[in-house]
Amino acid sequence: MNVTSITNTAPHVHAPAGPNPAVPPNEQQRSLIRAVAAVNAADAFGPDNEVTYQVDRKAHQIVVRVVNRKSGQLVNQIPAEYLLRMAEKVNGG
Repeated sequence: MNVTSITNTAPHVHAPAGPNPAVPPNEQQRSLIRAVAAVNAADAFGPDNEVTYQVDRKAHQIVVRVVNRKSGQLVNQIPAEYLLRMAEKVNGG
């Protein structure tokens, strides 16, 4: 899975243009980007962490992750990995 960030606080992480960079984000995606940016700007998960999002293509789900900015280590993920694998099976994967 590819994790992308919507903040510019970590130079090694790039802001997403949506699920496919060639396709402009729809209103729901723009809303998600704004919400994640607001959470990161408020340091809601602490100064060392940032919220990222990605699309799990196999499970057809948006995944929100809290990642340590310095180490890149995963702090928390919603939905959990086991739920993504369950959704993947339900979706015929």
